[in-house]
Amino acid sequence: MLGDCLHRYMKGARSERELLNRLYENGWSVLRSAGSGVNALGPDIIAVKDRLMLAFECKAWEKNRLSIDPDAYEKLREWHDNTKFPTYVAWRMNGKGWFFVTLDELKHGDKDHSITKLRTLEINRLFEAVVHAPSLP
Repeated sequence: MLGDCLHRYMKGARSERELLNRLYENGWSVLRSAGSGVNALGPDIIAVKDRLMLAFECKAWEKNRLSIDPDAYEKLREWHDNTKFPTYVAWRMNGKGWFFVTLDELKHGDKDHSITKLRTLEINRLFEAVVHAPSLP
């Protein structure tokens, strides 16, 4: 059990660093939040360029559905509402790369906020669309 948790943490941290480096390589100043993924009060990554600011909650899931628990969602929603930064859930899919969805694109259920892989692929918001033409979601 502990090994499984450690594996998931390391995979998530590696994915966050991958996105952070990709943003940096595209001219963004970036910051990875301390303790991201563990009782975080905000997004995993904050990126700034030419007075534009973006926030990312990163997920690296192999499943057909990505979900965020209500408490984490509310913290992200509060962050977005307070900062007015475009805030995305960045989903890294093996073999497909990064896809980005807004908080409003998540389906709101009683137990979580989620989106399917199929719906994410239909939205098809890729890295280039987010970092080269950011708009307030």
